[in-house]
Amino acid sequence: MLGCSTTPSVPDAPGPTAATPPVSQEAPPAAKEPAAMKPAFDVAAVKAELLAKHGEAHRARIERGVDQVAAQWRPEDGDAAAFIRENFLADSKALDATFSRLEKLFEQLDGHMSELGRELQWYLDLDLGPLLPVEPLLGAYDPSTNVTTDLFRSKVGFAVLLNFPLTTLAERVEQGPKWTRRQWAEARLAGRFNRRVPAEIEQESSKAIADANLYIAEYNVWMHHLLDEQGQRPFPKGLRLISHWNLRDELKGNYADPNARAKQRLIIQVMERIVTQTIPAAVIDNPRLDWNPFTNAVTAAPPETVEEDAPAREAKASKDPEPDTRYARLLATFQAARKADPYVPVAPTRIARAFELVRELPEERVKAVLTQVLESPVVPLVAKEIEARLGRQLGPQDLWYPGFKPGGKRPESELDALTRKRYPTADAFAKDMPRILLGMGFTKAKADWLAARIRVDASRGAGHAQPAARRGDFARLRTRVEKGGMNYKGYNIAVHELGHNVEQVFSLYSVDHTLLAGVPNNAFTEALAFVFQARDLELLGLGKPDAAAERERVLNDFWQTWEIAGVALVDMAVWHWMYEHPDATPAQLRDAVVAISREHWDRYYAPVLGGKGSPLLGIYSHMISYPLYLPDYPLGHLIAFQIEEHLTRKGPLGAEFERMATHGAVTPDQWMIHATGAPVSAESLLRATEAVLKKP
Repeated sequence: MLGCSTTPSVPDAPGPTAATPPVSQEAPPAAKEPAAMKPAFDVAAVKAELLAKHGEAHRARIERGVDQVAAQWRPEDGDAAAFIRENFLADSKALDATFSRLEKLFEQLDGHMSELGRELQWYLDLDLGPLLPVEPLLGAYDPSTNVTTDLFRSKVGFAVLLNFPLTTLAERVEQGPKWTRRQWAEARLAGRFNRRVPAEIEQESSKAIADANLYIAEYNVWMHHLLDEQGQRPFPKGLRLISHWNLRDELKGNYADPNARAKQRLIIQVMERIVTQTIPAAVIDNPRLDWNPFTNAVTAAPPETVEEDAPAREAKASKDPEPDTRYARLLATFQAARKADPYVPVAPTRIARAFELVRELPEERVKAVLTQVLESPVVPLVAKEIEARLGRQLGPQDLWYPGFKPGGKRPESELDALTRKRYPTADAFAKDMPRILLGMGFTKAKADWLAARIRVDASRGAGHAQPAARRGDFARLRTRVEKGGMNYKGYNIAVHELGHNVEQVFSLYSVDHTLLAGVPNNAFTEALAFVFQARDLELLGLGKPDAAAERERVLNDFWQTWEIAGVALVDMAVWHWMYEHPDATPAQLRDAVVAISREHWDRYYAPVLGGKGSPLLGIYSHMISYPLYLPDYPLGHLIAFQIEEHLTRKGPLGAEFERMATHGAVTPDQWMIHATGAPVSAESLLRATEAVLKKP
């Protein structure tokens, strides 16, 4: 997965990068506390008055609209009967005009709020030098948290609820395929006001996530200062890698290195110490200390080994472990989410909101699909093929085996040299976007049109994509650009993020209703980004795939899906544990995450990769900075495979990508049926994997 958005696209492929789910996809009617669920006015009397005035033809709208207002109205809001009497729209022309006005204004409101949030995060997100003390404070402030509260106070929210229908997931799934595009837009409009969470709670949640993001963005390891068991330095000077994305990608890139096993063992040891919080706090992002992860010894780095222009860091050789900061950040996010729970009675946990209201796929269905992949009989067959290629038994590092793609056989140094020369700066990548998009199958006119609506920035973290929320603004592509230029890791992330950005531009500028801007959920924007990312080497001029390469692609897609499916289950299990232990300390959460990671490793991965009891599945940074985002990656891989399968039957890619991306934020299965002719499923990938394994 790659970088995505926070609107980031988060990183994983690295780096998600997906976009923030539309507000309209979040939660159903809620109340301040159980007592507030009681209507604050005489509902029956108000309905009777409206029926007498407007007639039986309007009964259904009156019944639903008044009930929707009653679920949110509080005594301090004033005279509900008077408001309803004045604002119920029986005239169809007035209703149409109101819908059009609200759609236009909400695009502007959302867009400018998104821009303000981006500006407040600017120095946290971008590689612009050391941060001022005020930057984290600015980044933790979310100017949009008061918007819904203010719209209820101004009665705009109640006007929407009175005149447009809130819908349940069941209604959207069962009736949605028969709805007009206008009906879909109305459902998303009303969905903006399906809960009324106090602004201070929303702000606390934004701060917790911003703090977690900054923590992860600055979690770097200086690889030249890692010492192996013989005291040697296997990694080159100046290599600074963020956890977990760059650490994982460095591991993947070392398969062609003669010293691959030693380097990979070292990286695995670093990862496990991060998960267990036995990493010495002093070595995090510190190029002035040497560290042996096997013995955990810390020593001052000899002056000649310290990188030129290395940031100032204390060179005190302390072995004191990181004080469970990783899990304190996660707990803060959880506690902030809990405070919103009472205001969303239909989805009273962050878990329920993530699946039922944001992802619009039930958790049990997602879990079943992921388990189907993890327990598939093709797993040991694919593993056997990898063993044959490597000439050895598999180990934990092979969770990230990259050899099924053509670039997996190329030394990372060769790819780094190529990308650094081509992209010395973020601006160089921006200037090359029209050519890249031409290579993806877009016409020249469309490639130029897309590139003109995307801006590229050098990221402080691994990278992400940030969408625009109003026409006239620009989608932002963020990826890391090192001092010597963009290495292959940064380029790979950039291509992934570009896929997000292209989807974001199409789904904003070309959708028929801006209330439907976006895609069903983050898994879909990840899937479309994976379609781009799979072509990164081709876009570097390293050849188009042939029949043999297609076989490799299928096996690669399966292995990546298998890898991240277990990680997603860990993420889900950790959130369930936190709800079951709401008063846990960071240390208790650490122990739980380690135990859950080991349990899932032993169940699904140890039989194939060995390493019984490994906590590796807990290394993913998304678990800390992007709450419950990880399930979108395996779902994204499955969706991407279905899309790729469709593209082999129909093209060109550019036109089909645009057709899919402009369908908007409908339910997942409806979007997939429109895009590929079939609902979301693992069957396509499993069937194809089994088929290619039968061929040499």
